[in-house]
Amino acid sequence: MSRIKKRFQLLLATMLVILPACSNSGPSNEPNPATGEVKPSETYTQEDPFGKFQEPVTIRIGKEIDATDKSLPAGDSPENNQYTRHVKEQLNVDTKIVWQAAAGKDFEQKINLSIASNDLPDAMVVKETQFRQMVKSGQLEDLTEAFNKYASPTLKEIIETTKGLAMQSVTVDGKMYALPNVTPEADMVHYMWIRKDWLDKLGLEPPKTIDELEMVATAFVEQDPDGNGKADTVGISGPQLGGNLHADFLNPNNNNFGFDPVFSSFHAYPGFWIKDSEGKTTYGSIQPETKEALSKLRDFYAKGLIDKEMSIRKNAQELVKNGTAGIYFGVWWSGGYGPLADAIKNNPEANWQAYAVPLDSNGEFTPHMGNPSNQYLVVRKGYEHPEAAIKMQNLLYRDESKFDVNVAIGNYPLRLVYAPMDVMDVTYNVMKEILAGTKQPDEVDRPGYNLLKSDAENVKKVKLEPYDNNDIQYWDPDADIGVWKRMYSTLVGIAPLQQPFKRTYSLTYSQTKTMERKWATLDKLEKETFLKIIMGAAPLDSFDQFVIDWKKQGGDEILAEVDELINP
Repeated sequence: MSRIKKRFQLLLATMLVILPACSNSGPSNEPNPATGEVKPSETYTQEDPFGKFQEPVTIRIGKEIDATDKSLPAGDSPENNQYTRHVKEQLNVDTKIVWQAAAGKDFEQKINLSIASNDLPDAMVVKETQFRQMVKSGQLEDLTEAFNKYASPTLKEIIETTKGLAMQSVTVDGKMYALPNVTPEADMVHYMWIRKDWLDKLGLEPPKTIDELEMVATAFVEQDPDGNGKADTVGISGPQLGGNLHADFLNPNNNNFGFDPVFSSFHAYPGFWIKDSEGKTTYGSIQPETKEALSKLRDFYAKGLIDKEMSIRKNAQELVKNGTAGIYFGVWWSGGYGPLADAIKNNPEANWQAYAVPLDSNGEFTPHMGNPSNQYLVVRKGYEHPEAAIKMQNLLYRDESKFDVNVAIGNYPLRLVYAPMDVMDVTYNVMKEILAGTKQPDEVDRPGYNLLKSDAENVKKVKLEPYDNNDIQYWDPDADIGVWKRMYSTLVGIAPLQQPFKRTYSLTYSQTKTMERKWATLDKLEKETFLKIIMGAAPLDSFDQFVIDWKKQGGDEILAEVDELINP
């Protein structure tokens, strides 16, 4: 059995231990002990997943707002737009935003205040830690019946692609307290985006190793790649204020502008629960490989290769948009859906390409992987129509391809990401077939892959010949910027994942009892120590004291609990 299969089975076993399995069709069913899956029962009768309420239903929500989003047409708002109007027309559900906050730190703080004051909106989308707090406080409605009666067959099928993991993550004492999302595997993998036009100008090849990365970043800083005669370029853009140096087991996906690929090139997995060289359960942040990676990042920063204002700058995308930075790390969608639309608007020759690097000493790409569910739609206890929240997700997934893609999908109320785990790999390969002429758009029909047909119909609007060259000059973003964002992210951002790579999973993605009490303090200690080391505000050897302090302040207790979870 391969190491990948062993690790995934270990992950599955861990999740099975953490929470009782949940039935897809009623609380009385028992799961298959081998798979965690549950056979349908007759407990609940399937209702119309898209049925319109006879009387108007109001759902009050807390909303995350992207302050940089300019996609709403004049006269529209987060509460009144193509998405909210569609919900009203199709379901007779009125969406009312009782509070909204900027995406990121502000939104997280607002949710935490709502939990602490026990003043929740009817529904909102939260993270795993917040979900756990709400369950513990008895603030959430049991969604078991609503899910089994009203979730669409397609939604249930997508959840089933996680082989029980998604449902188990939201089930406590046999009750389903949230609707989990399912993310594409591509959302879990972080790699390098780089200015290929700068490489070409300086006669360089894309870096593969950490040493080559240093060489290229140095050239980007010292050899005036933008040709303006000023020493104003930055090699590598880093995380913004409130951003993370690396992902962790609680937030393993979409850590754009962090340094995850640098860490993994050293086989360092800070923030994740792994096995050490002797096969013992450990925490990646206290391992010597993490110290080694921190040393390299510290060296990069001291040499001026990393943005000097990292973790201070308000928006990490700024340096990419204005053409100052040459490298950043992120997932597939951090290209077209990230800063690149503005970057090429400011400079049409900015040729950003993606590569699965840096590689480890064996020449392998070894990223950490995430949990297929990282968002949770919760409904406050006592809300009269929990099925409204379920139906809104059914509607989004069924009709997403019908919306104007130029209006950011984040404006959909209570949006969860739902996609089969292989959706982006399938989309990439079908688009390659369409461009090669071996398949026609009218031949594309794959249930569950709801954007595939529209992608096939639209890709040639923005992709110019030669179709096998993805450099920026062979694209026409002005033809349809919304289509360009998706197709560029797909054809450029998914290409690196078509080569074999070595996946590393966390042994668990949930908190233990001691974590619930002590994790905030330990996490703060870690983040402050690592940032000081990288920025030169503390010596590298302060890492050793951090390990000692981490263990004393609850780390050893937590390690024992995690070990018990995976070795019951």
